[in-house]
Amino acid sequence: MKIKTKQDRRERIRLRLRKRIMGTPERPRFTVFRSVSHIYAQLIDDMSGQTIVAASSVEPSVKSVFSKGVRGGNKKGAEAIGQTIAERAIAKGVKRVVFDRSGFLYHGRIRAVADAARKAGLEF
Repeated sequence: MKIKTKQDRRERIRLRLRKRIMGTPERPRFTVFRSVSHIYAQLIDDMSGQTIVAASSVEPSVKSVFSKGVRGGNKKGAEAIGQTIAERAIAKGVKRVVFDRSGFLYHGRIRAVADAARKAGLEF
């Protein structure tokens, strides 16, 4: 696979990470995807291929929680998504997760989601 674009590089890193990371019912995979204007997070059980919990900055229920200056394209929005998914996961009975950064560098919004989820009670 030739790396010609940033997307190719991210895809290659993502595939390399996925060889080692696997979600189980006891410890699902916490995956994060970011676009320019939104951020999405899911808890996935790879054994059954099911999404346990999901949250995104596109959802109306999450958007209503956003205050002024908070949106999916900035760190404050990422923190809100991290806190939301942690609350939903704990409500479903999930405390421990495996973090999957999906080929993105661990800084900025990706790190903000992870830190907010940790503060809200998830264990990585």
